[in-house]
Amino acid sequence: MSNILSGKVAVLLGGAGGIGAAAARRLAEAGATVVVVGQTDTVKAQRVAESLPGAGHMAAAVEIADSASLAGLADQVRSTLGRTDILVNAAGFTKTVPHGDLDALSDELIDEIMKINWRAQFAAIRAFRKLLEETGDGLVMNVSSISGTTGIGSNVAYCAAKAGLDVMAASLGRALAPRIRVLNVAPGVVDTAFVPGRSADFNDKVAGSTPLGRIGSPEDIAAAIEACATHLKFSTGVTIVVDGGRRLG
Repeated sequence: MSNILSGKVAVLLGGAGGIGAAAARRLAEAGATVVVVGQTDTVKAQRVAESLPGAGHMAAAVEIADSASLAGLADQVRSTLGRTDILVNAAGFTKTVPHGDLDALSDELIDEIMKINWRAQFAAIRAFRKLLEETGDGLVMNVSSISGTTGIGSNVAYCAAKAGLDVMAASLGRALAPRIRVLNVAPGVVDTAFVPGRSADFNDKVAGSTPLGRIGSPEDIAAAIEACATHLKFSTGVTIVVDGGRRLG
C-alpha cells in the first residue's frame, strides 16, 4: 500500500455510489483519511467507510442541494479531522428522456438536474474553500461526463449540466489558483446503476462501438481521480476524459 497521501483528508460527496466508493478505496489505499458522504442517511456511507483500508475514516450525510447542509458538513470535518485536502464531487442525478421529446423534459426536471449536477458542486466547493486553501495544496475533483461535449446523454439538461461543470473547472481553476487545483474527470458509459433503465443489452451495444472494446468501470474513473491527486500535480482547470475512446465513435 502506497502512503503518498498519508496525512491528507479526502471528502467524497456521493461516496456511497459506484464511482464514489471506488474512489474512496483508491484514496484510502494511497494513505488518505476518507470522509464518505451519503445523502439523507449514513447507512450506505458507513458501510463504505468501514470497508476502507487504514484507520480514521468516517461517514457523514448531507442534503446535497442545501448550501447550509454543505457548510455544516465542512464545519463537521474541520472539528473532527482538522483539514480537507481533497474534495471529490461524485454525487449526481439523471433520468432518461429522449432528446427529441421536448415536452417530457419539464421545467421541474430541468431545475432538479441543474440543482443536483451543477449548483450542488459549486456550493460544495464554496463550503470547503477555506479548508482547501489552508492546506496550500487543495484539490477539487468533479465527476463530469463526455455528454458535456458530445451532446449525447440521458437527456439534454444533463448534457448541459455537465458542460457547465467543465466550464466551472476552467473558471475556478483560474480563480482559486494557486492554493486550490480544480479538475474534472469525464467518463463515458460506466458500469453502475446511475442511469435508471439502462440494460445489459445497452452496455453491450456501447462496448461494441467503443474503440477499447468495453464500457468503463468505477475503478477506471477512480484511478483517474487518484492520479490527479498523486501525480498530475501541475494540472488545473481541465477535464480529463476516461471513456475508452467512446467519444471518437
